[in-house]
Amino acid sequence: MTGRFGRQPTGWGSRLPARPVRWAHSVAGQVFALQAVIVVLLIAAASAALVLQAQYDSLRDARHRSLAAAEAFSHSPGIASALRAADPTAVLQPLAEAARRGSGVDFIAVMDIKGVRYTDSRPELIGQRATGDLSRAIAGKAFTETFTGEPSDAVRAVVPVRDADGTVVGLVGTGIEVENVAQVVEGQLPLLLGAAAGALVLGTTGAALVSGRLRRQTRGLGAAEMTRINEHHEAVLHAVREGVVIIDADQRLVLANDEARRLLALPPDAEGRYVADLGLDERTTELLVSGRVVTDHVHLAGDRLLAVNVRPTKEYRGMPTGSVVTLRDSTELAALSGRAEVARGRLQLLYDAGVRIGTTLDVVRTAEELSEVAVPRFADFVTVELLEPVLHGDEPSSVNGVYTEMRRAAITGIRPDSPLQPVGDIIRFVVPTAPMAAALDAGHAVLAADLNAAMGWRAQDAQGTRVALDYGLHSLISVPLRARGVVLGMANFWRAADTPEAFDEEDRSFAAELGARAAVSIDNARRFTREHAMAVTLQRSLLPRVLPAQNAVEVAYRYLPATAGVGGDWFDVIPLPGGRVALVVGDVVGHGVHAAATMGRLRTAVHNFSTLDLPPDELLGHLDELINRIDQNESGIAGGNGSGEAMDEDPSDGVPEAAGVTGATCLYAVYDPVSGRCLMASAGHPGPALIRPGGDVEFPELPAGLPLGVGGMPFEAAEFTLPEGSRLVLFTDGLVEDRNRDFDSGLRLLGETLDRPGRSPDEACADVLATMLFPVPSDDIALLIADTRRLEADRIAEWEVPGDPSAVSRVRNAGAAQLVAWGLEDISFTTELILSELITNAIRYGSAPVRVRLLRDRSLICEVSDGSSTSPHLRYAATTDEGGRGLFLVAQYADRWGTRYTERGKVIWAELPLTGGPEPESAEPLDLDALEDLAW
Repeated sequence: MTGRFGRQPTGWGSRLPARPVRWAHSVAGQVFALQAVIVVLLIAAASAALVLQAQYDSLRDARHRSLAAAEAFSHSPGIASALRAADPTAVLQPLAEAARRGSGVDFIAVMDIKGVRYTDSRPELIGQRATGDLSRAIAGKAFTETFTGEPSDAVRAVVPVRDADGTVVGLVGTGIEVENVAQVVEGQLPLLLGAAAGALVLGTTGAALVSGRLRRQTRGLGAAEMTRINEHHEAVLHAVREGVVIIDADQRLVLANDEARRLLALPPDAEGRYVADLGLDERTTELLVSGRVVTDHVHLAGDRLLAVNVRPTKEYRGMPTGSVVTLRDSTELAALSGRAEVARGRLQLLYDAGVRIGTTLDVVRTAEELSEVAVPRFADFVTVELLEPVLHGDEPSSVNGVYTEMRRAAITGIRPDSPLQPVGDIIRFVVPTAPMAAALDAGHAVLAADLNAAMGWRAQDAQGTRVALDYGLHSLISVPLRARGVVLGMANFWRAADTPEAFDEEDRSFAAELGARAAVSIDNARRFTREHAMAVTLQRSLLPRVLPAQNAVEVAYRYLPATAGVGGDWFDVIPLPGGRVALVVGDVVGHGVHAAATMGRLRTAVHNFSTLDLPPDELLGHLDELINRIDQNESGIAGGNGSGEAMDEDPSDGVPEAAGVTGATCLYAVYDPVSGRCLMASAGHPGPALIRPGGDVEFPELPAGLPLGVGGMPFEAAEFTLPEGSRLVLFTDGLVEDRNRDFDSGLRLLGETLDRPGRSPDEACADVLATMLFPVPSDDIALLIADTRRLEADRIAEWEVPGDPSAVSRVRNAGAAQLVAWGLEDISFTTELILSELITNAIRYGSAPVRVRLLRDRSLICEVSDGSSTSPHLRYAATTDEGGRGLFLVAQYADRWGTRYTERGKVIWAELPLTGGPEPESAEPLDLDALEDLAW
């Protein structure tokens, strides 16, 4: 078997000797040998240079030391005077020796200007003339030199000694022998040689490491083998299906493989030229030479879509870097990716449609949301038409399932100047081959890819379709909006010149899905609209539409439902006998049909109880008892077992638990315009605001009462005397408090708003709502403002009736005279008849005191009061009865009559119209005095 590179492996005996030979011939071995030679030469040269440098440095140091010592000694104090002494040697020799030892030089010689030594380190030389050229020092210039001669070779310095006037009076010579300088250099040789040896070891070691690294990287290959590998590399580089381009720092093309040449259409001589000169388009050139890092950048080069990656090359020894560019042809992949992106966009659009369509439960707004979500991501224009019943929340119906017209509910486009019919127009489908009619008939979406060829559509409205075609509309998808198998409307998706691509079958399927989702939301909104309309209708039917006519108060009111829908707040104005009026305001917690129905039940109950003419506290007590009975019946309490406890029911049997009348409050006030007395009681409801005629606003304290249905505690009434022109303001808590405002703050703001004199009740209502209304009220608001009036004294007539039956005719005649004064002669006979009956029976069956009062209001009110609590009853008298027909006559001739109880008796009252009424039909005039003998 042939090994790598053609060698024959023959076992360990043949491999081991071959390895050194192979390594010596490898690129790594050659590099190591070259590096070793270079290291040896470099170390030898460095060692020689270090020796020479050491010698040079030693000589230079000797010169400096010698000159410094000579300069210092020549300038020492007293040297000049010592030279003039009789025996200079005796003075200077000790000084010179001390200075020599201190400076470290080999000798210090003091000489006269002829060079004769006065001192010297060698005593035998004292008195002898120094050798060498001393002329420069004698001339006054110091110098250094390397002296060769007797007594020894030395590096010496000669410095002149000057007296005070600058005259040279002697010379000082110092020096270091050359032999001592050489010893210094020789002392450094071991260190230099050791350093050279260390450098040699480090150099060869480094060369070995480098060669080892190179050997590993080159796999121990020789030059021929490396060449062959390079050839293989070149072959592979130019055979891959990915373009490779290398650009240097000067923006020159260094290398481009065959695939890069093909993708970029490079000329044959592209390598070595500037990229800008290769004839590429500007965008491609900028991308290649930008040097920025790019990863999988999709770039259009000619008709090819390239995925481009750009990476800078690494720096090498501070040289400028270039870049490496790889190119991959992704034209086909882009086509697949484009289709995937379209699918992803459609899925995202469907998700957005699910989030954005049907947010308000309003039919028209839901249609608008459908049109808005599809523009411009799917269509340029979208129109939505709905059947007329759907817009009103009703169930759609058609004859034989054929729909010929709808009303446009929404239109959205990329531009406001739509060529299509506006919102509100009736859209008719009269041509069966038109896309809209065909879609309704088939029950699925219909595609008209080219509207120019849609003859049915063009025939439906020739003028309108011509305008649409001229505008640029060219493609259409019509989708019937169906939910629960019922057609609700139609959605049309249009494309104009802004989107030249026509709709296709995939678009039709997507439009059908979008329409199906929108149809469910529209149907939910339709059903909510229907239920909301039913609740509103119920509520409006239960609330007072027109307040009854009465003169006791001037009333204005406002009612606003919460944003959540209808609720349980209510108000009422109930006329009572005697010209009095009851003002009522109440609140049932909650919203919806149940709250509205509960409100209606309570309002009806209050009306029924008010006919009994009960005081406010007693009326609320009866109302509370009624609610308790209703709750017991609806929750199953006191049923079947007779124990008075709730019967056990399995909640899993599917029977829903009945909702009781809980959380209801009520304020009931009765105002008497004759006396000005106002009696009111509260069942957990906020008290009214009272504005006196002077304009002061107060909130009178009412006895606290529990809400209706709680039971267990009686109610208590409070009485106020109101001057004429006082104003009562009754309201529910939704007016003054909300999540962002507490009750006390609301009362203060209400008081400030009502403190505006000269405002009518209706104007005051407007002021209160303008100030107090929340942007989005969370609870119903009921507001009732009543200005009190007094009945004028000239419209009141009163008489005290003695207990004698003979007083009946006298009071009757006085009443008739009062009617004449009031101009009511037409009803005088009827009034006398009623007064006779009421007064006679009050005297006969009642107790003192007996009083009669006539009130002229919207009707004539006859009141007879006595101290007895016995109540009369209407009945038919038998033919054998002597009496019992008087009350029957009262009921026949009065519009209304009744009994109300007071603290000390009762009042029998009857009302007659002011314009006259029917008189007794009798052949002969009735004898009123005879009628007095008739009993109840």
